[in-house]
Amino acid sequence: MIAVVQRVLEAAVTVDGETVGRIGPGLLALVAVRKSDTDAEVAWMAGKLTSLRIFRSTDGLKHFDMDVKAAGGAVLLVSNFTVAGRTRQGRRPSLDDAAPPEKARELFDALVAAVRATGVVTETGRFAADMKVSLVNDGPVTFIVDSSNRFDGLTVARRPFRAT
Repeated sequence: MIAVVQRVLEAAVTVDGETVGRIGPGLLALVAVRKSDTDAEVAWMAGKLTSLRIFRSTDGLKHFDMDVKAAGGAVLLVSNFTVAGRTRQGRRPSLDDAAPPEKARELFDALVAAVRATGVVTETGRFAADMKVSLVNDGPVTFIVDSSNRFDGLTVARRPFRAT
């Protein structure tokens, strides 16, 4: 599972002119489910999204002090299979790593449930719809959160070192 996560002052998703999800301050996460993802990636991503310390302290002096729960923010989760795209070769992105729609919907719905279970207000877009996403980025603060780089307590996924 991979997500582009942005700290926002507000964000909204509309489908056919109807607002289907809207938050004030919090996180907007554009999330892709990969073919190889399981419930383990869902649990890890939910934990990471709700515990990532990317909000300013209440006194404004520390830039990355609080997580979304401590900051009293919300999360807007938007399914976006193109986030799984690879652009290494050619001019057309490869979407081979993206999960098929049935699996993607199942795991995305599980992510929504897992984030909601933490007590954080959670809104969503509409799966597989032509969505219009609007946001006011705060900072801007934007991170890529990738479950394939997670530490599971036993191993760490690392990229091989290459001398330049």
